[in-house]
This record gives sequence, C-alpha cells and structure tokens, in this order.
Amino acid sequence: MFDIKEELKKLPHQPGVYIMKDGDMILYVGKAVDLHNRVRQYFQSSRGKSPKILKMISRIQEFEYIVTSTETEALVLENNLIKLHRPPYNTMLKDDKQYPYIKATIQEAYPRIFSTRTMKRDGARYFGPYTNVGAVRETLELMTSIFQLRSCHRNLPKDIGKERPCLNYHIHRCMGPCTGKVSQEEYGAAVQKAVAFLEGKYKEVQQDLEKNMREAAENMDFERAAVIRDQLQNIKTLMDRQIMEDAGSEEDRDVIAYAAFEGRALVQAFFIRKGKLIGREHFFMQTGAEENGSELIRAFIGQFYSGTPYIPRQILVMAEPEDREALEKWLSEKAGHRVYIHMPQRGEKWNLLELARKNAQLTLNQFGERMRQEEKRTQGAMQDLVRLLGIEDEEMPPSRIEAYDISNTYGFLSVGSMVVFENGRPLKNDYRKFRIQTVYGANDYASMQEVLRRRFSHAFQELKERQEAGKDIALGKFTHLPDLILMDGGKGQVHVAEEVLREFELDIPVAGMVKDDRHRTRGLYYHDQEVDLAGHDEVFHLVTRIQDEAHRFAITYHKKLRAEDQIQSVLEQIPGIGPARRKALISAFGSVEAIQNKEEEELAQVAGMTAASARAVYEFFHKNPEEA
Repeated sequence: MFDIKEELKKLPHQPGVYIMKDGDMILYVGKAVDLHNRVRQYFQSSRGKSPKILKMISRIQEFEYIVTSTETEALVLENNLIKLHRPPYNTMLKDDKQYPYIKATIQEAYPRIFSTRTMKRDGARYFGPYTNVGAVRETLELMTSIFQLRSCHRNLPKDIGKERPCLNYHIHRCMGPCTGKVSQEEYGAAVQKAVAFLEGKYKEVQQDLEKNMREAAENMDFERAAVIRDQLQNIKTLMDRQIMEDAGSEEDRDVIAYAAFEGRALVQAFFIRKGKLIGREHFFMQTGAEENGSELIRAFIGQFYSGTPYIPRQILVMAEPEDREALEKWLSEKAGHRVYIHMPQRGEKWNLLELARKNAQLTLNQFGERMRQEEKRTQGAMQDLVRLLGIEDEEMPPSRIEAYDISNTYGFLSVGSMVVFENGRPLKNDYRKFRIQTVYGANDYASMQEVLRRRFSHAFQELKERQEAGKDIALGKFTHLPDLILMDGGKGQVHVAEEVLREFELDIPVAGMVKDDRHRTRGLYYHDQEVDLAGHDEVFHLVTRIQDEAHRFAITYHKKLRAEDQIQSVLEQIPGIGPARRKALISAFGSVEAIQNKEEEELAQVAGMTAASARAVYEFFHKNPEEA
C-alpha cells in the first residue's frame, strides 16, 4: 500500500523528475531542482492552486521519482517522458513536425546542395529551417538551373572518368565534374556563389545574370538570353518572399509568442535567418495543470527544440520561463554554440515579438472555431463514447483506444491489424501488424486470439526486461496498455478478447463494432448488449473512422504479403535464382512484369547476377510464357 505521507518524507534534496500516477495511469511528469521541496508543494495548502491542479491532486494515488545528476539532465528526461507518455495534465505540443533544411556539403571536394530533414556535425553548411516544402523545392530547382552543381552520389575526384555523365550534364543542369573537364577551382567558385545565394545575397547573383543576359543578347543568342531572363524573374519572386527584414541584426533568431483560450494555446514562431524572415509556423498546444505563460513557453521550448536539428543563438520569448538558465544550458549543449533566451521589453526585438503575438491572435481568430470543431470530433467524441458505454470516470475519458481486425482470402495468408487512436486521433507510430502463425484456414476467432495473446505477451515481456534492467519506466511500444479495446465484430469477437484478457489478468473494457447488412457500423456490442449509435453522430463517426482504419491497415498488409508471395512463387521456379538474387531483381525492377520485359544484358547488370543467371531468367520468361 502506497502511503503518500511516508513517501514524501523519503524524497531526496536532489534534482530529478517526478511522475504523478493514478494507478497505472501517468497523470503528470515534472522536473525539480529539489525533489523534496517541489513534490511536497502539491500536497500542502490548496491556496493559490488552480482548479486544474487541484483536480489532478485529487486523482494522485502514488508518485515515482528519478534522481539525476544535474537540472539539465532532469530537463532532458522530463521532455522524453512527456513525449513518451503524453500525460493528460502536462502542457503538450500537438504538432510534431520536422522542417526541411538545405544542406551544402562544403566539406567535399565537389560539394552538393540538397534538402534534408536531419542535421549532423559533419562539416556541411545548413540553411533553414524552411516551413514551406514547396519553396525549398523551387529554390533548389532554381539553383540547379543557375549554378549547375552535381546532385549525384559519385565519389569525386576518385570516380572521375569511370562512368558516363548522367542526363543532367547533357541538358546543362550539371557542370559535369565527373568528366574531368571542370577544375576543382572552377567548380568551387560556383559553389561559393550558390552558398552566397542561400545566405540571401541575391544581388550578386542577379548582377552576374544580368551581365550574362546582355552578353547573350549582344551575341544574338536570344534563346540563352530568354532562359537567363526567366531565371532573373524567379530570383525576384524568391526575393519578394522575404517579406520582412530585421534590419537591426544579421543574427539567426527565433521569435516565439502565443495566444491562449479555453485550455488551449496557439504558439506563433518566426524563423529569422541572417536578418530575414524565412518562414513562420503556428503550433497548437493543450495547456496542462500549470496554465501560466512561463510554463507554456518552457513546455514549447523543451518539446519543440528536442526534435529540431538547428537551434539559433537567440530565442525571443513572450514570457520568460522560470528555469531559463537550465534551458539555455541544455539548448547550448544540443546546438554546439551558446544559446540565449530573452524577453525584450522595448526596441526592435520587442517589435518583432509584438508582431508574432498579433499574428498568433489573428491565427487563433481564424482557426479557433476549427479547433473547437476538431476538439468536438475527437476528444468530445471520446467523452460521449464514455458516457454512452457507462464507463466510470467520465471526467477523464480513455486516452488510448486499440482496434483489431483480421484479413484473409479463404483462409490464405491470414493477417491481423492493431490500430491505435489517442484522444480521438490516429497514433500511427503505434500501429502493429501480425502475420498469423498458428491458425490454418479461415478461423477469425482463433486468429484474433493469437493476435491478442501476442500483443499482450509483448507488453509483459517489455515490462519484465525494463524491470530486470533496473528501470522503472517502460519504454516499449507494446507496454502502453489500452483504456478501451474495439473489436471488428460483435458478440463472438468481444468474448474472444475478454477470454484473452482474463488469461493475462487484465481489466480493460471491450466493445464490438456491430455492422448492418451493408457492412456499415450501426452500434456497439458492450456488456452483452447492443448500444445503438443513432443520434450520437460524433461517436458514430469516431467509431466508423476507427473501424475503417483497422480494416484498411489489415487489407493493405494482406495485399502486400500476397504480392510478395506471388513474386516469390514465380521467381523461385527459375534455376540458379536463390533468395539473394530474387531480392536483388525485385529491388532493381520492382515487379515480375518489369523483370519479364528486360533484356538479358539489363538483367546481367543487377548486383549479384552473372551472365548465366541472367540468361536463365530471360529464357524462363521467354521460353515458358505460360509459367510467367
């Protein structure tokens, strides 16, 4: 029995992370400079505590804590646990986007420039982030036509002259350093101009192009002059996109402001690079137990910058987080340079922040109603579902629903699907698929038993491994148990699930998605009764989305296995073509039909193929067309 009063006495005066729990459910994750003082505050006087904090405290049955060496370590651990468990009382960043960067591999002898979503300390130059993927694509397209840098992965100068130049060389989109006709100095000069272009120094490139256009016109090369004219127009369009300049500084900085309403917040971020606004983005956040601006900004910085590869030297914020120094230290270590968090009070920086705040409010006004509607169809539908089924604790509806389906063709290649919805939204990273191993023929009940037993066996195995490793928090995907299980079927499927849950001594509610004669959801089978969904539109639409997703995921996996099985059954009939060569052929050409249409010489070029094996494949398809 967990005695909160006694456990509070044992708390150490050390930094760390604390985890508030209601049974197996994690309610809140927080960090503390002093665990003893911070955790005790929750259970002292209620004066000054918000209704949401008081509500959370009333649910706490126990707490855990993890001691760390420093406050920075506690901050990192807190962010990881929040992202992993998504506790309902934490302030949560709903958007989990990775923005593209443009990478210039200046550490190479013959550099390349391309887009990437990862950033490494490899000596390359990175530009961004860019919030508009289409703009990145257009910029790279324009740069290819102007600077004609290579995009291939050849090892230069080692591979110079070894292979024929690619198509880009012949259509004048690459200088062709692989031919050996371009010196490293000449190519490097083009790279320097391209990097300057990415730095926003468009005028230099513009002047060079205008000079080239005049020369082309004077030489009566009007076709080339027209091409350069179009390039100049594209540069002008790109320059016009830079809608704002921060004339006071050439530094990289992010500007973060927010507008809040009804337990939600919209955070507006401006990304300024070399004094120019290259993009902006808004993020929706669900505010947690701590509802003040300082906590909101702290949560955003922790969650957003833990997943972005580039961090500027300066972050301007609308409210200063209490643990600013710890955040700065963490960000600096992650970025590899000093990072400052600053809340300006006046001047140009304050103007930038005020502009971001006004944009946040305008965006909120624009999307506020849409957010409410989205909340109604997701979290609101979950609450209605709880009330409809009579599940206890209506104030805190199930956050995780798992749905299961079986797919087969007359018992052939049976597969199972597990889809996960959290707070009414699909959580695709947690989807799982199962190829049935112990059931032969079309037996959906037995197949479902196997799927569920494997699913919960994985959960207990992951938990056991974590405990044996001396770690209290389970990190495995299967370890997250559902709050509600939905079966793609009625009474029989529900009873199958309940039987498996009893084997594992788990108490999880199970409902079946009952379909009408046209295979459409009409109700839920729960506690041996059918619950009619008529008149409960949002619940009906939520259940239908879950059912369709479970069915789609199962069918997609089944089709994939059927295709692979058909490919293997054909290719394995060819003498001398084993698993490695089958895989190489499919990897090279994509399908049996494509392999069938290839000439013997093309087949011989595939890795691992010999002249004899290529001849065997060619003769198999052309001498025995019936078998193909």
